[in-house]
Amino acid sequence: MADVAAQPLNTRDKTVVGVLLLIPLLALLIVPIYARSGPELLGFPFFYWYQFVWVLLASAFTQASYVVIKRARHEDGDR
Repeated sequence: MADVAAQPLNTRDKTVVGVLLLIPLLALLIVPIYARSGPELLGFPFFYWYQFVWVLLASAFTQASYVVIKRARHEDGDR
């Protein structure tokens, strides 16, 4: 039986994982989106709390990518 981790992903799964990982990257690389002070949240300017929210969202997107990869490899291993 082949090692499950060594199985390649199909194109659809690679695309889904790529998009999931690209979303937080683009959201933080396009600085004009959040380079402002308002609105404030609990006294913090938008610039800071936007980035902090993306720390949490990026971990969720990374977890979703992991789940896609794990399911894809598990399904391929069953065949």
